[in-house]
Order: sequence, then C-alpha cells, then structure tokens
Amino acid sequence: MATFDADSHLPQRHDKQLQGVTLEAVMEKRRLDQALNAKEFAVCAGVSYSKARSWFNLAGFPVFHGVIFWKDFDKWRAHQYGIENTPVLRSNADTVIGSTLPPRAAQILIDAQA
Repeated sequence: MATFDADSHLPQRHDKQLQGVTLEAVMEKRRLDQALNAKEFAVCAGVSYSKARSWFNLAGFPVFHGVIFWKDFDKWRAHQYGIENTPVLRSNADTVIGSTLPPRAAQILIDAQA
C-alpha cells in the first residue's frame, strides 16, 4: 500500500520553474513585508509558476516592476471578492504616486521622499 507524501504535492515539487525556491525563505520574506518575484509569489500562494505569471499580467493586479507585496495581493484579492474594508493609501498630499502604484510600493516611495 502506497503512503501519502504531503511534500510531493506542493507546487514547487512539480513545477520545474519553482525548483530551488523554498517555502521557508518565501514565508520569511512575506513576514518581513518584502517584495516577492513571480516564482516566490507562486510558492507563497500555492499556485503554479504559469498561474502566477498570468496573474502578474492581469490588468489591475498590484504588481510593480515584476514584484508584488503580499499585503497588496491581500487587498486586491479582498476587492475581487467584494470584502474590501481597508482604507486606500493616502499621503499628506495625495500624490500621483499613491494613486498609480500598488499601496505598499507607493508607501516605500513616499517614505523615501520624506
């Protein structure tokens, strides 16, 4: 009788593009609120690399120069399901930056200008 191997069902075990990307490293980046590239995002979201790439190309998806912050993804996902109650990022001057970028990316740029 075959035994169930939970590790063999993780996306990075089946997707050659995700080999070498560890869940532990990605979750640490997420915890530290660091930007995730498409491969890291795929591992963190539990989807294939091709699915992550297709999301990165969706209009309105909060990707910025090929990376995404998990908090921005959470807000986007909540908005898609109509459960968004989080306020939109606002700076003291409501800059164009804040209105055209994903919230976390805009906040980093606003903080850098201060």
